[in-house]
Amino acid sequence: MATAGRSIETHGAGPLPALLAAVIGADRAGFALATLAIAPSLAAPTPRITRAQLAMALNAALFVDLLDRVPTAARYVAARREAGEAIVFDHGALRTIDGATGALPRGHGAFARILEPLGYAAGGLYPLPRLTMTGRAFVHRDLPEAIPQFFVSELHVAELPAAAREAAARIFGASHDPLGAEETHALDALARDGAASPADAATILRGALRAFARQHPVPALDDYAALLGHSKEGAWIATEGNAFNHATTRVPDVVALADALKAQGYPLKDAVEHSANGQVHQTAFLADKVMRPFRLPDGALAEREVPGSFYEFITRDVDPATGTLDLTFDSGNATGIFAVTRSA
Repeated sequence: MATAGRSIETHGAGPLPALLAAVIGADRAGFALATLAIAPSLAAPTPRITRAQLAMALNAALFVDLLDRVPTAARYVAARREAGEAIVFDHGALRTIDGATGALPRGHGAFARILEPLGYAAGGLYPLPRLTMTGRAFVHRDLPEAIPQFFVSELHVAELPAAAREAAARIFGASHDPLGAEETHALDALARDGAASPADAATILRGALRAFARQHPVPALDDYAALLGHSKEGAWIATEGNAFNHATTRVPDVVALADALKAQGYPLKDAVEHSANGQVHQTAFLADKVMRPFRLPDGALAEREVPGSFYEFITRDVDPATGTLDLTFDSGNATGIFAVTRSA
């Protein structure tokens, strides 16, 4: 099975500390770089910030953001830090709407325009018919094992019943675009050159982080209920937007870890998911609950408790056909993992 990596000290070496500090603050940057396993080539000094370094910076910032929103994940990571263990960040996941989204590009396209200039390419298509969704894996072309992947799923609104389609149009139809001309210009230059100046890299990173948020207005409670009745995943997007749905740690033995974490009182899903090829194994904490606002029929706002984001664990075996880690995903695994946000 795959082994966990070790963190390296990146403070003061290479552009990552300065870039992250400029965008998320020095303390949070230091925490991220001291927590995550970082490949040596990503920490090396470079004349300009490479697309690989910028991709890692984005992942580091999103990882810290998820810990801010998911106390159970923060508890686990704090325990690993105390034990002196680095977190091997395997992938992050987000959900999108394949339907009317106002000024925001629909579905995975809203993120392909960011991820592709950062060096990512679509590495797999995963139908999720039980969820009326499709997942896409974006894998980094330069360092596929060392830079976290993105698993981008999209809800096919047109396949939902009429009441849910209409509710989705009202919820997501007035979405705004978090990227402006400045961010688009910097991304185009990065796609062309493969590297960026510190100023352009910071512009890209700030814009990309804005994209991982809710872009639509506060949903009406009646619309949320109508969508929830036919797509719990769509209802999740209604409150959480395009935030990281989960972040995933790569571990040597997810089955043994799941048993240990359950014994420690962590809220895990009942069973470990195993891929059809027997090489990818996953489990997750149950989603933490969060309070979110809704619009009532009289125009007032009221908060309700809903499922938030969560933290996942994955073991990737070495593929005997290639001698490298199996970096694929599995539709059955994904469907099973998504269930941890389905409680209302």
